[in-house]
Amino acid sequence: MHQSHQKTLKALSQKPLPRSLEWRCVETLLLACGAELLEGSGSRVRFILNGVVATFHRPHPQKEAKAYQLKDARIFLEKSGVLKEISE
Repeated sequence: MHQSHQKTLKALSQKPLPRSLEWRCVETLLLACGAELLEGSGSRVRFILNGVVATFHRPHPQKEAKAYQLKDARIFLEKSGVLKEISE
């Protein structure tokens, strides 16, 4: 995993979540962790990792991921075994 992926993973494990994290960083982290990407219709993307499935909508027109997307990405990484659980 590259340093940029580690930085994104660290940001997702922080509490509270960062307010300005680009979606492309989250997406490349998920792919670096071994997730399979399935393109849906429009901005919909689905990731599968270790039997866990998560569906997201890419943010547009802005580049930054919304808070709920970061929270969902963190939960996905926790359920798939990449991150240990972080209680809210």
